[in-house]
Amino acid sequence: MSTTVAPTPAPSRIASAAAVARSLPMRAIEVFSGPVGFAVKIALLAVMNGIAVWAATILIGKHNWISLAVLAAATAAIDAIYLARRAIPAKFLVPGTIFLLAFQVAPIVYTINVSFDKYATGHVASKHDAIQAIKQNSLSETSSGTAYTMAPAHDASGKLVLVLVDQDTNKAFVGSPEGLKPLPAGSVQVNSDGAVTGATGYTLVKGNELFKLDQALSNYTVPAGKAGAIRPQGLDTAVALQQTLRYDPRTDSFTRIKDGVVFRDNGKGSFASASGEQIEPGWRTRIGFANFDRLIHDPLVRKPFLRVLLWTIVFAALTVLLSFALGLFLAIALDKKGMRMRRFYRSVLVVPYAMPGLLSILVWSGLLNDEFGVVNRVFHVHVPWLFDPNVAKISVILVSLWLTFPYFFLVSMGALQSIPGELYEAARVDGGAAWQVFRKVTLPLLLVAVAPLMIASFAFNFNNVNNIYLLTGGGPAMSDNSVAGSTDILISYTYKVALATGKGQDYGLASAITIIIFLIVATISAFSFSRTKALENLA
Repeated sequence: MSTTVAPTPAPSRIASAAAVARSLPMRAIEVFSGPVGFAVKIALLAVMNGIAVWAATILIGKHNWISLAVLAAATAAIDAIYLARRAIPAKFLVPGTIFLLAFQVAPIVYTINVSFDKYATGHVASKHDAIQAIKQNSLSETSSGTAYTMAPAHDASGKLVLVLVDQDTNKAFVGSPEGLKPLPAGSVQVNSDGAVTGATGYTLVKGNELFKLDQALSNYTVPAGKAGAIRPQGLDTAVALQQTLRYDPRTDSFTRIKDGVVFRDNGKGSFASASGEQIEPGWRTRIGFANFDRLIHDPLVRKPFLRVLLWTIVFAALTVLLSFALGLFLAIALDKKGMRMRRFYRSVLVVPYAMPGLLSILVWSGLLNDEFGVVNRVFHVHVPWLFDPNVAKISVILVSLWLTFPYFFLVSMGALQSIPGELYEAARVDGGAAWQVFRKVTLPLLLVAVAPLMIASFAFNFNNVNNIYLLTGGGPAMSDNSVAGSTDILISYTYKVALATGKGQDYGLASAITIIIFLIVATISAFSFSRTKALENLA
């Protein structure tokens, strides 16, 4: 009696491909675990150390010794971790820690640091740069009105100088940042039009190169005598200027020459007189809690800030509450199993959530246009949706409702499915009406799951700059001519204070407002989360 052994089936191509795909990670690990991996590690560490050396040279040049010490310690620690055979967990934690410090901790620390500085338009440079700028700006034409025919040139070493001919005396000079030096008679050639055509020992700048010097010449100054200077006016003329302010480095003060008024460092980044008159520009300096003090005591800052704060809370609260109410209503309405086309209705209601919010807001901005918008044309009305302060706020809330309610619809629909049906049956047996069942059973159990999401949504809408800036730009403008528009929330107001305003940028004040925003959102969120514990106990 013979037995027949069934042949072993050959593995399919799909199974073989899957096995190969599963083995690829292991093969990669094997490759990078040997000499190849070690070489790659050394190369990456070399690049990192090179970047650290480059950063160290910059820090040394700025005499930032604390940052230099931190950089050296961090670089040495990273090298030690990755060159050691152990410390496996640290090797995985270091990259994430670096990105956390670079993109989260560092911006937060920098924002806090800026909030204690006088850092605004006219106060962005160092004190040394501000002193030099004041000296440059304080030059004005002399009463004699001495003018020179000028020609930019290069000396033997290639340095830019000015060949000057006094239009009254025809004496020739060469001017540089070091001073004014007379030239021998006949060493400068002038044509019949009075233009300089040549100078012995100097190469005149001509053609396209001359026009490229426009920026350099605008800041070029030639010292000439006591408290005087010569400055180019265009490409072929220079004038004698007189210093109107004299700086005394011993007392660190400026004196106005015509009346003797003294301007001293006021400790707030400016030179100021006894009467409060200030010289521009100033410099960036530490001013402590002055930016926070302005939010409390300066009416020009306090009034728009409080108005924007109140509207921000109203906007975020109404957006969340209305979106939750509408989403819950639609979820309950579509929770009936016998309803026809229920899947179709659910899909349609999710469309606003599936579309990119930025595009939706821009589309709504066009639909609500005062003159050309489809809404006004279809209904034959003339409603200033985006141009009236009160109507614009309603428009912002309605558009935010359109963008947010699908989220709560999905969340509520999922939460409703998790409520046991026995609870509804028991409530009906006890004689509960539909409203009582909803209020005593559905809503409390629903809030256990949804309340934390509502808090998160409130925090999101509290800083939802897209819905404001893309729809109304924070406008329309208010009658008090403040930076804040009628629909600005705190985050868009902060952006305008820091960057997008024609009244000057104030980075210090904007950073202070940013910290206030964080404290408000953190306080509200902490209080709200503590209240959700009562809902959990109730459930």
